Amino acid sequence: MAAQPVSRVVRRVLRAGVRSCSSGAPVTQPCPGEPVVEVPSRPRPFLGERAAPFSAFLTDSFGRRHSYLRISLTERCNLRCQYCMPEEGVPLTPKADLLTTEEILTLARLFVKEGVDKIRLTGGEPLIRPDVVDIVAQLRRLEGLRTIGITTNGINLARLLPQLQKAGLSAINISLDTLVPAKFEFIVRRKGFHKVMEGIHKAIELGYSPVKVNCVVMRGLNEDELLDFVALTEGLPLDVRFIEYMPFDGNRWNFKKMVSYKEMLDTLRQQWPELEKLPEEESSTAKAFKIPGFRGQVSFITSMSEHFCGTCNRLRITADGNLKVCLFGNSEVSLRDHLRGGASEEELLRVIGAAVGRKKRQHAGMFSISQMKNRPMILIELFLMRQDSPPALPSTFRNSLRVQVLRHRVSFSSQIVTLWKGGGVPQAPLVAQQWLGSSLPQRHFSSHLDSDANPKCLSPTEPQAPAASSGPLPDSEQLTHVDTEGRMAMVDVGRKPDTERVAVASAVVLLGPVAFKLIQENQLKKGDALAVAQLAGIQAAKLTSQLIPLCHHVALSHVQVQLELDRARHAAVIQASCRARGPTGVEMEALTAAATAALALYDMCKAVSRDIVLAEIKLVSKTGGQRGDFHRT
Repeated sequence: MAAQPVSRVVRRVLRAGVRSCSSGAPVTQPCPGEPVVEVPSRPRPFLGERAAPFSAFLTDSFGRRHSYLRISLTERCNLRCQYCMPEEGVPLTPKADLLTTEEILTLARLFVKEGVDKIRLTGGEPLIRPDVVDIVAQLRRLEGLRTIGITTNGINLARLLPQLQKAGLSAINISLDTLVPAKFEFIVRRKGFHKVMEGIHKAIELGYSPVKVNCVVMRGLNEDELLDFVALTEGLPLDVRFIEYMPFDGNRWNFKKMVSYKEMLDTLRQQWPELEKLPEEESSTAKAFKIPGFRGQVSFITSMSEHFCGTCNRLRITADGNLKVCLFGNSEVSLRDHLRGGASEEELLRVIGAAVGRKKRQHAGMFSISQMKNRPMILIELFLMRQDSPPALPSTFRNSLRVQVLRHRVSFSSQIVTLWKGGGVPQAPLVAQQWLGSSLPQRHFSSHLDSDANPKCLSPTEPQAPAASSGPLPDSEQLTHVDTEGRMAMVDVGRKPDTERVAVASAVVLLGPVAFKLIQENQLKKGDALAVAQLAGIQAAKLTSQLIPLCHHVALSHVQVQLELDRARHAAVIQASCRARGPTGVEMEALTAAATAALALYDMCKAVSRDIVLAEIKLVSKTGGQRGDFHRT
């Protein structure tokens, strides 16, 4: 994807003189020539200098002074990012077990008294907590606290930021992993891209500089947007922070998905050789760079490839009151229980000091961390690791749709194996928004493969028997959708037992050499044809009962659409699989997905050539049900 077009579009969004937010209220930005009020980076008048020596309770055995405290205000979030919640869901802590506002302020007061001069509020999503503005205002009164920051997904930011700034908020980190609206919905399973943009716009308008934008970079998902993000810093006071994808409980971390700092830096230097490194601040987690003449800068959070444990100065308090001295460590101590047990200030300090004293020299390294039992990110700080973080989904979103797409032109079978092992994800272009409309039933996407996935249905490389059926019942010789008098009728499945049903269907689109080359190089004017066809197939699978009159509605637990280009035939090979547990099969859903993906591909290419043939739409296999399994050669 070229850097300029997307970034130019986003800059237009951010720079619009007057825009309407979702509430209909105008959102304005200073006109050219008007002064922009900069938020001071130095202490505000209400914040006093700390005269006392730094607390021994917050100094570990390696001499690291912990002056930065992150407090999670809630475990809840209004987005469902794929890499923040584990697939099996997270059990949310009962409200009675979460820290109260008074307990949060009591702990904050204690830490600031001992030497903490920076507090960042995180979540979950901190801005969904009703009293977040009041908490900021109360923190502002703490003598010695220099910085009050917040890390947010940006959905509620434009609405709340004026109040937060007045209350004393001095630093903002906004999480944004893509500049493509359709891909945004794919990642977070919610709409809201333009609300995030409004939040960034509002922060710039109110004088925050820099506005930090946190982007977790994952191979196959958004590493192609690095240049577009950097291009935003040319005219905007942004600090775009690229974060290495990190392992947490439930996010199915895969080393192959991690794009290292050096690889990202090489990509940027190919476009901007003049990129220069900035001096590193003490205890900073970021390696900062700037392109001469650009207003903003870019940074890299290198927790995996080049850890910064030696200068770590941060501690974390989870929403349920546990103190974590290392983000990647699994040891915690409950400050909530000690508070509620009537512990004195001195007793609390001894507990805190003991925990800090046990902090290790460094974390275990990326491969060891990926095997450790640790909280899911949502239960530590949902978007912290987009400023320091990673991936996963909640209990209400277990029925996830797996989307994979391939661009490499090797053999179909070998690429499928690579796809499943690597967990590739499509890059959904702007044109794909039409497939993610709010009027359609909502589904939730994940790029991760089920650990218990049935290899028989999900791996096209497995040898399959010739077309045959097996099972207790033979194929029926009667049409099932007509009654005894020959009239159409819907089959009654009310008494059938629920069983695991899986079906795989395929289709081939013979494109011709011209259309094939344009798709291969992703040069179609309409956009990424493979991604659009893929999304069309997924949506069609979910809507099968509305398209095919006598089909039952099926609650699909899994849909996957894969596309591979076949150079020899100048063709696109489509494979769709569907899974559900119920009394009826899902072969119609799989066939509808394959056929609709083929139709969408035709639609994307018809301006180039009308000599496109849709062929070989067929059921490949089905498992489950009374009539047994079916497998085609």
